[in-house]
Amino acid sequence: MIFSLLSFFDKAAVETQSDRIKGSVNAWRLCTVTQVEELKSIVRLLPILATGIIFTTVYSQMGTLFVLQGNTMDLHLGSSFEIPSASLSLFDTISVIFWVPIYDRIIVPSARRFTGHKNGFTQLQRMAIGLIISIFAMLAAGTLEVARLRMVKKHGLYELKHIPMSIFWQVPQYFIIGCAEVFTFVGQLEFFYEQAPDAMRSLCSALSLATVALGNYLSTMLVNIVADVSTRHGNPGWIPDNLNYGHLHYFFWLLAALSVFNLGGYLLVAKWYTYKKPIGTGIGPSTHTTP
Repeated sequence: MIFSLLSFFDKAAVETQSDRIKGSVNAWRLCTVTQVEELKSIVRLLPILATGIIFTTVYSQMGTLFVLQGNTMDLHLGSSFEIPSASLSLFDTISVIFWVPIYDRIIVPSARRFTGHKNGFTQLQRMAIGLIISIFAMLAAGTLEVARLRMVKKHGLYELKHIPMSIFWQVPQYFIIGCAEVFTFVGQLEFFYEQAPDAMRSLCSALSLATVALGNYLSTMLVNIVADVSTRHGNPGWIPDNLNYGHLHYFFWLLAALSVFNLGGYLLVAKWYTYKKPIGTGIGPSTHTTP
């Protein structure tokens, strides 16, 4: 198994004559077996941690490109009241509130009958489902942008600040991300807490949250790269100041493609992951889980 390669860390717990100087042990040169095993446990979690970065990149679009996309649409709620495009993130919260009881009361009991697992899905399987759902969020956002640009082109609305398409067409992409959040973020927190060494659970929970920061950094880097490459030779680029001249949907397709590749890497890593302890079929221990 691939994680058996970590056995070289065991050498850190092997005592040699040079480790004892003047009768005392140098803690920088000799570790306890517990310390070595805790380090190996953390290293095993890192590949799973890394696959969460792309997901949080997708998640971060709610506060960036979704808002820019919404700003080009009809913001009216009724005849006179206009809503800020950023306020549509409320539908992500509504989605989470909707899907949490659905997951607990309907999905888990139904899945339990097929999987025999007490929680319906293992944590790795739950995270994988969320990664799959996040792909559809980007597809939904890209499809909406294609429809928006078709309206712009058909009616020559390139210089119009708000085209006559309701901003509430964005609701599905927010709702889908909220669903993915219920599966991936919750599963991720449970996974890192349960699989972390007992003395390092707080650290591992913090590491799982660090993917949010890394995902935002990656999103910024991708936007900068896309802006630099797509604006060469005088082209307006994918994400110009006036999105009516741009190709924002290309960026959403790019994130969808990256999410597909990320899912493939996740499935490969999860296939070879060894659980810290048996978790729950009630039949016997299971050392491997394939989402």
